[in-house]
Amino acid sequence: MGTRCTARPRTCTVETVGVEFGRVPGGSWDFASPATPGPGGAALIGYRDTGGGGLELRVAGVAAVTVLIEFGEHGLLIDDAGGRRALGGFVAGLPLDAMRIRGERAACVEVRVSPLRAYSLLGISPRDLGRGAVALEDLWGPRAVRLRERLAAARTWDERFTVTKSFLVENDSVRSPDPQVVESWHRIVGSGGRVRIGALAESVGWSHKRLWGRFEAQIGLTPKRAAMLVRFRSAVDELLAGRPAAEVAVACGYADQAHLCRDVSIFTEATPGSLSANYLPLIARHRYRAWGKFFQDPV
Repeated sequence: MGTRCTARPRTCTVETVGVEFGRVPGGSWDFASPATPGPGGAALIGYRDTGGGGLELRVAGVAAVTVLIEFGEHGLLIDDAGGRRALGGFVAGLPLDAMRIRGERAACVEVRVSPLRAYSLLGISPRDLGRGAVALEDLWGPRAVRLRERLAAARTWDERFTVTKSFLVENDSVRSPDPQVVESWHRIVGSGGRVRIGALAESVGWSHKRLWGRFEAQIGLTPKRAAMLVRFRSAVDELLAGRPAAEVAVACGYADQAHLCRDVSIFTEATPGSLSANYLPLIARHRYRAWGKFFQDPV
């Protein structure tokens, strides 16, 4: 069982229920997460705009494949590598460019899946997702429409998470990347992106060319780019915790602060200073904290 938490400034009341809840101070957003993960270790959270303030997020790369399902009446407005589009939800892979998401009275279930399980659960290779958002209807057709309808009809977060998990189970083909790719991914994640890329192929007994090709086909990025992404996410955690960029650069294994700035710019189109200073929307901060608690790579 999870816990229910209704957060007011400086107070918190806890009672036992099926999911973990958090309410943003001021009562404008409801957050929830299931007590258990989804199939394949998929992590889920839910959030709903109860105050009418609107959803606005700037999203950068994360070391997971993301599924965002909006089940309210208005859908989402997405600005990404494909331009501006109105979508009822989307799937985004590891190569994701910086993205902006907006919505009115948004109600969402968000899922994060390790790239090692994305192909079997979602039915598409992470590489084929490209650098922008792929509309749910383009991936799953009428089934995506029915999924959104079922989520909208559900009365509780427990029901919505059950619907989402069941949908993922229906897709699961239990396919897995090559063991050598799995081992390489684990080495990259386990080292915080500070693995010696040149030694990866030798450690798994493959040629450099074969590992690079198979890894990119099954994960969506080359090993070098994947390591950059994992290290970048470690740096984001430190920057948003208020640690100075120079210290973050050392702690995360960057050559210097300029090296950190280049990587942050690649993934966010921002500087470390502006990233931490402008991470202001309440929904963004609460969502970030929720994922920090509930999403962990299986390794």
